[in-house]
Amino acid sequence: MGHFEFEHPWVFLLLVLIICIYRCPATFKKIIFPHLELFSLKTSWFNKERLFYSLILTLLVTALASPITYDAKSSQQRKGRDLVFVLDCSGSMGESGFSKEHSEQSKFDVLKGVISKFIKERFDDNVGVTVFGSYAFSSVPLTYDMNAVAYLINFLDVGIAGENTAIGEAIANATQLLKMGQAKEKVMLLITDGYHNSGTISPKGALDIAVKNNIKIYTIGIGKKGDYDEALLKLIATDSHAKMFGASDASKLEDIYKEIDKLEPSQIRSQNYLNKQLLAFYPLLAAALLLLALIYKRRV
Repeated sequence: MGHFEFEHPWVFLLLVLIICIYRCPATFKKIIFPHLELFSLKTSWFNKERLFYSLILTLLVTALASPITYDAKSSQQRKGRDLVFVLDCSGSMGESGFSKEHSEQSKFDVLKGVISKFIKERFDDNVGVTVFGSYAFSSVPLTYDMNAVAYLINFLDVGIAGENTAIGEAIANATQLLKMGQAKEKVMLLITDGYHNSGTISPKGALDIAVKNNIKIYTIGIGKKGDYDEALLKLIATDSHAKMFGASDASKLEDIYKEIDKLEPSQIRSQNYLNKQLLAFYPLLAAALLLLALIYKRRV
C-alpha cells in the first residue's frame, strides 16, 4: 500500500514569511526579499505578483519539507527481544501497604502500574504476559503493541489463577510462550512474593527446559526477606545467566525495572522505508516555472 508524508514537516513554519509579502515594511521586506524591485508598486491586497511570490515561497518550503512516497514502513528490521512478564497473582499479592504513597493499593496493583510504565518505554520488543497462582496461563500473547499489553494488564487481578503459588508451571508456561517468538534473545521476568507450593511441574524441571532454550530469567522477590523463596529465585536467575532482585517496597521495584532496562536495553526504533521516492523535485520545478513566468512578464 502506498503512503505519502513529509520527512521534515516543521519546515512549514517558514510559511509565515508569506505575511511579509503583504504586510512587512519595505526596509524589513528588503532583507528577506533582496530583489524588492520585482514587486509591483500596486498596494492593493489582491495582487497577481504577490500571489505569484506567495505560491513560489509555498512551493520552495514544500520542497524543503522533503515530500516522499513509500510502499510501507519496514517491520522486518526489529532487533528487539522476546520478553515475557511472569506475574504472581496469588492471594498474598492482594496485601496492601507495599507503596508508601498509595498505601491502600495492593502489591499486585502497584506491580501492574510499574510494568505498564516500563513497557511503554520499550521499543521493538515482542512482549507477552503469563500469570500464575495455583496454576499458570498466558494472559497476553507475544505482541509488539505495547499499548495493548498495558491495556490488557489492567484486567488482571489477584486470585485470577487461584490462591497458591505454582512457580514451576509459571516458568513452563512462559517458556512455551517464548518458544513461539522469532527473536534470538529471549527473556523472562518472574515476579513473586511467595514460595512454590502448587502445580505438577517442579521449578527446577521447568528451569532446565528454559535454560536449554537459551532463556534468561530475571527474578524479583516482592516484600520483606523471608516472604519469598530467595534461594530459589537466586538459583533460577543464576542458572539462566540473569540476576535476582529483592523489592521491599514500590520505589525499590521501580529502581529494579530501571536496572533491568539497562541490563536488557531496548533498541531504538528507526524509520525504515520500502521503495522510497523523493518528490522535492516537483515543487522545485513548479517554483522555477513560476519565477520564469514572472521574469518574462516584467520584460514584456
